Amino acid sequence: MSETSTMPEATSLLLRPIQLRGLHVRNRIVISPMCQYRSIAGGPTDWHLAHLGKFAMAGAGIVFGDETAVEERGRKTHDCAGIYHDSHIAQYRRITDFIRAMGSSPAIQLGHSGRKASSHGAMMNWAPLTAGNALPGREPWTGVAPSPIPVSPGAHTPQEMTRDDIASVVGAWSEAAKRAVQAGYDVCEIHGAHGYLIHQFLSPAANKRADAYGGDRRGRMRFALEVAEAVRAAWPSDRPVFFRCSAVDGKGGIWDLNDTLALARALKSIGIDAIDCSSGGIQSDSAFPLIPRVPGYHVAYASRVRRDVDIKTVAVGLITDPRHAEAILQQGHADLIAIAREAIANPNWPAHAAELLGEDSRNLLPPDYAYRLRGRDRTTSGYPRGAEVTIPLADGENEPYAWFEQPGRDPNDICSPLLNTIGIH
Repeated sequence: MSETSTMPEATSLLLRPIQLRGLHVRNRIVISPMCQYRSIAGGPTDWHLAHLGKFAMAGAGIVFGDETAVEERGRKTHDCAGIYHDSHIAQYRRITDFIRAMGSSPAIQLGHSGRKASSHGAMMNWAPLTAGNALPGREPWTGVAPSPIPVSPGAHTPQEMTRDDIASVVGAWSEAAKRAVQAGYDVCEIHGAHGYLIHQFLSPAANKRADAYGGDRRGRMRFALEVAEAVRAAWPSDRPVFFRCSAVDGKGGIWDLNDTLALARALKSIGIDAIDCSSGGIQSDSAFPLIPRVPGYHVAYASRVRRDVDIKTVAVGLITDPRHAEAILQQGHADLIAIAREAIANPNWPAHAAELLGEDSRNLLPPDYAYRLRGRDRTTSGYPRGAEVTIPLADGENEPYAWFEQPGRDPNDICSPLLNTIGIH
């Protein structure tokens, strides 16, 4: 457990605690869900404990695991995470117990792939599983969707969901949420983005139904709202539920920010606590342009939802510089900052952020780590960079010490001990 609970409140917003219903979160840094394709029969492995544990040890406020399927056919691949059997509960529990022991809040994102089911993994660009390319015991299966429209040319044609199918999947979300409570999660997020099942219902590019779950925006939102109601009812009232949305479909898409604002208002009325604003996942043939991949490219969506709907938002999307993250919060664009691939590149990002923002980074670390690093701070404090130093070799024999200067780096920019340790300059 870190020592943050006994330390003065941070001056930076990014490192300041936030209260989400009855949950006290130590700072505003969220590790986004990142699919690892390392699960076995839906359950997590030692990989997940190591992968997620290091983010908690580095001081993140909220740590999400993989996007987690609410039923077996709702996985994208045979290696995707799931929480559709009671046997999964104990497997996740050892991970959530460790995350919480490190001072972070464990979080789960519950989703369903819909028509994106039955594929190979990310390193094969999610190519469709076929009888010809599947390994024994890893056969393809038929996905479900609001309409029988393949996600792309050459992909599987999904089975159109009946009303009974819809009711069954809504029930699966509820049961998965109940299992997640038993597995020790503090935060639940409903995955309604990136072209997966909920997003497929929302977008007229993927939903061609003529019944109460299609047609106008109200009809296309119905499935998302039924899922949200079911999860909110299953989740403890003192814990938060987030909803991740694609604020816009993507290039050539139809669903846009005005639709997202309407959805966010309806979700707020159900009791959803925060909107996690992303984009993309469904393409069509409209004139809607490609979304540029620049730092903070989803911040405008989070800002509008927060301002117009008066609901907490999560900003995500190539936010790699802690000073940028702090500015987003200070300017009122979002309440939480989520990072994903940057955390892979630098698992110690939260501690690095504290250093850059003038906070004591040691406060975020486990006490034994902090103790050793503070000890190093004390022993090196008497030797400022550039000072004249000699190394004793023998009695009466010394050698001048030469300070290493990184090429192209300002020698007056004193790199902190922590940043030296993790290789950040």
